[in-house]
Amino acid sequence: MKKTLYKILSLLFLVISPFLLLHAQISPPGLGKAKTASWSAIGLKRQLDSTGTKEALTYLGLGTKSTPDDSNPFHKQAIFVLNHEVYHKFAKNQQYSYALSYRRQDVYDADAPYHGEGVEQEFRLYGRYAYTFRFGERWKWKNTVRQEFRKFFTADFKKAEENFQLRTRLKTQVNLKLSDKNKQELAFSAEGLFAVSKMYEPKDEWSKFAYKESRLALYYMTDIPNTPLHLDVGYMNDLIKGYRQADFGVHYLAVDLIWNLPYKKKH
Repeated sequence: MKKTLYKILSLLFLVISPFLLLHAQISPPGLGKAKTASWSAIGLKRQLDSTGTKEALTYLGLGTKSTPDDSNPFHKQAIFVLNHEVYHKFAKNQQYSYALSYRRQDVYDADAPYHGEGVEQEFRLYGRYAYTFRFGERWKWKNTVRQEFRKFFTADFKKAEENFQLRTRLKTQVNLKLSDKNKQELAFSAEGLFAVSKMYEPKDEWSKFAYKESRLALYYMTDIPNTPLHLDVGYMNDLIKGYRQADFGVHYLAVDLIWNLPYKKKH
């Protein structure tokens, strides 16, 4: 049943990939094996030009998760993220971006009682191309293709078992405008992740390029009245290939708060 689901989702993402846009919310990172997880982020978005075609987003994010045996999403510290991304809308419906990210993720034993094994560090470079289709005043269909280079280190900056990874992410998202008041929207998205890794241990070799996971999310987005703040509250379901303890995926609760700064002309 699960193998069939993986094949269907993989085929879906390959079909939609030629249409491939950037989502507004700060999506949760994958936190590995658990039943539930939480993600919160605070960001600063700056408009970089007077036309509104260029902007930058810097954010700090924290993630926690349950063990595979309980459902408390705040049970264990999972990840710290520092991310900086620059966007450029170069045509009416098209946009590209590039980013640098640092991530510090806690690693736990695979078996109960799931003691901490240490910390894995990651430096990530990625770029993405975005396209959007608009249907009337209320509907948008946004799609993205994102390519990542991920370099891993141990806590003392030695090589990790997985040396580095090349990962491709394909995402489609539908936005429904609920109200012009405070720019309220709902967004539903589906994302497929495919990767190939260069291993350091147990053997210095390449893995096969393969499907890894799917992420389904539903978000409510709104500006906070009389402030420069934007709020996103959402749910994500992470279906990890081969993770049989979570037949219905890992369930995430997510919230992020973004402070929007207008363009300020340099003198």
